Amino acid sequence: MTVAAADNLSPPIVLTFAASDPTGGAGLQADILTLASLGCHPLSVVTAITVQDTTGVEGVLPIDAEWVADQARALLEDMPVAAFKLGMMGSVEIIAAIAEVIADYPDIPVVLDPVLASGRGDQFADEEMIEAMIGLLLPQTTLLTPNSLEARRLAQEIGAAGEDPHREPGLAECAHRLINAGCEYVLVTGTHEGTPQVINTLYGSHGAVRTDRWDRLPGSYHGSGCTLASAIAAHFASGVNVAEAVMAAQEYTWRTLAAGFRPGMGQFIPDRLFWSRDEDEEADGT
Repeated sequence: MTVAAADNLSPPIVLTFAASDPTGGAGLQADILTLASLGCHPLSVVTAITVQDTTGVEGVLPIDAEWVADQARALLEDMPVAAFKLGMMGSVEIIAAIAEVIADYPDIPVVLDPVLASGRGDQFADEEMIEAMIGLLLPQTTLLTPNSLEARRLAQEIGAAGEDPHREPGLAECAHRLINAGCEYVLVTGTHEGTPQVINTLYGSHGAVRTDRWDRLPGSYHGSGCTLASAIAAHFASGVNVAEAVMAAQEYTWRTLAAGFRPGMGQFIPDRLFWSRDEDEEADGT
């Protein structure tokens, strides 16, 4: 395996595996916008093609798993990657292919956004895919970024000895199970919890590392989870430690949501380039 030497002027490089979202709100396009906005050079591997608009997803066409692996290996043999970001994968075979690829690069941090459903509730992962994600990807994951619904679903799949199957585990217990399944850190986001503020908690092997509270914004946003996970990967690629990367990524994501816009009939889209418009307004003196 040969990797090209990094140019001194090269920005940090992040490789994202995700499905294409033609709206630009989520998926591969959201990752690319976020990574570029935060000063990284994005490399992208397409895992699936979707038919969707801002109101929801109408169809998903997974890419052949060998093509996914070939896309990634061609890039990794040519350029030095500083972080991986994993999003929607589309099939068990694709999950297995990605797990095999990243296993060859154990020193590169992995941010996994476990995309199980769309904001509208369209299901993207069945039980077999969730089992593959837990068994093949969690042991290689530096940071998992589930929302509270995803954390509970993954944790219930893992289960606990003697557990009442009807009991819903708390979020701290969910994080504990996910870490025991192999990932180093879990950031559980509280957008779906209905609390006055959005409460996000980072967990490590010894429990909660930090808890952050953010003003809850009105509206429904398409791609907030993709933005957050990609922003964390960007900070990892720049050499920032886990706690600081999580904080900086949350702040960036909140600002993209606060500046969000509604171009269609459905959800708002985060403005990942909000800072460029802020600069334009300052230049105009407004």
